[in-house]
Amino acid sequence: MPLLVNLRNLARRELALQGELPVAELDLELRDEMVQARQPLRYDLEVQELNDSVLARGELELTLDCQCVRCLKPFEYRLEVADWVCHLPLEGDDKVSVVDDSVDLTPQIREDILLTFPAHPVCDPQCGGLAGRSSGAKKKPATNAPRPAGSAWDKLDKLKL
Repeated sequence: MPLLVNLRNLARRELALQGELPVAELDLELRDEMVQARQPLRYDLEVQELNDSVLARGELELTLDCQCVRCLKPFEYRLEVADWVCHLPLEGDDKVSVVDDSVDLTPQIREDILLTFPAHPVCDPQCGGLAGRSSGAKKKPATNAPRPAGSAWDKLDKLKL
């Protein structure tokens, strides 16, 4: 069930919404095998009606099942959006759709959650990678190493400024 806000209830007073939203409702369509969302999204929101708009603010939390890109160890990543704010206009060109006197917050939550996903999840900032492997850092070539003949740098080396 999506996260709906009934506008008739909102007209009378500010609403406090707390609960969990099943991850299937977020329709995240994750294609990254290193990051998976299996646990529900927890939310704690205050929603109020402003002049021809709805303002929602609060906290979002989602625990992700990740795999470290360095050592391939599985770990949990706690994704938190502490000061989430969403402004939904009810009039004008950017207005949101109202169905049965309700506005759905799910698309905005989905978008903001996806923006905070880790691009390269690491179990620990000091993770050294797979045991017995080099860190993957390539050695820098010596600065006085000969260049291949006909290099573009040859002409620049002859330039006198």
